[in-house]
Amino acid sequence: MYMNKVAIWVMTGLLATTTVFFNVYIFLMSIWNYRQKKKWSPSETIILALSVADVAHQLICYFWMTMDEVDSKCLIDQRPYTIMLLLIYSLKFTIMWDTSFLTFYYSTKLVSTPNHCYTQIQDAILKHVTLAVCLIPLLGLGTCMPMLVVFESDNITAANKDCGILTPTNHIGHVYEAMYLILSDVLPGVLMVKCCFSISFHLAAHLRQMKASTNGAHRPKLGSQMRVIQMALSLVAVFILFLVIDLYVNYQISVNHENIIGLTFCFTSIYTTVTAMVLIYGKKTFWKALIHEFNVCLDEYPCLYCLKVPKPSTPEKVKT
Repeated sequence: MYMNKVAIWVMTGLLATTTVFFNVYIFLMSIWNYRQKKKWSPSETIILALSVADVAHQLICYFWMTMDEVDSKCLIDQRPYTIMLLLIYSLKFTIMWDTSFLTFYYSTKLVSTPNHCYTQIQDAILKHVTLAVCLIPLLGLGTCMPMLVVFESDNITAANKDCGILTPTNHIGHVYEAMYLILSDVLPGVLMVKCCFSISFHLAAHLRQMKASTNGAHRPKLGSQMRVIQMALSLVAVFILFLVIDLYVNYQISVNHENIIGLTFCFTSIYTTVTAMVLIYGKKTFWKALIHEFNVCLDEYPCLYCLKVPKPSTPEKVKT
């Protein structure tokens, strides 16, 4: 069991490197775009907030895992561990809702609805994107604060115990845990699935219209709009896969008292890495710049020439 913990710690460290690299790249590219345009689009604001949350979550998460490995007998005071776990859960809440908010933004951009009331709600939300991305972390922290009251800082296994684990010990604690999982995982998942269906129906209808307008003589083309659709649907697919795994792992921890919280952090690292890669692919300027830098690095090593990535084509520009 100890070797499994060490293996998870090492694997999470490798994933942490990729998560930090891709999200810092997104952050720097966003700052560079802002200096060029002197403004951020709503999608860039959400992506920037998501990348900051990803990096903060990964750093705190890996620091906790490292401390847990170094202090294997939990001799250090438990409060720092508990505070770090509280921040980790809060940042996870932020990541889930930022991703859901981004998918919601793209669905409103791609799909028009005849429902006037729904359109007004969408417009009201999108006019206050900056306020929303600032409120999400505060709501996440507020949602997690009751853990300090209804949970107990304890080590739920005798062997290879983790330090400062927050676990429910009574009925109120279990009810709160269920509510937290619904708020942090299930609700954003429901919103993303709804957006996924909206985008899919829009895509199907649009393709039918384009095919009918060309009488089937030419293959329908959506240009860079298809790239945005692919990115949004990929975000949903990755989120749903992570949601299923995360709920299962949390069930094992709370019900069967399995000592696998490190596995939760490892899966979250995979999720944040893949999400960052999808976001980079979806933003044409980010993807082209990354491919360019990658190819320039390979130019220094002729033996690696076969690894060079072809430059992406340039379809009609659609702002993302």
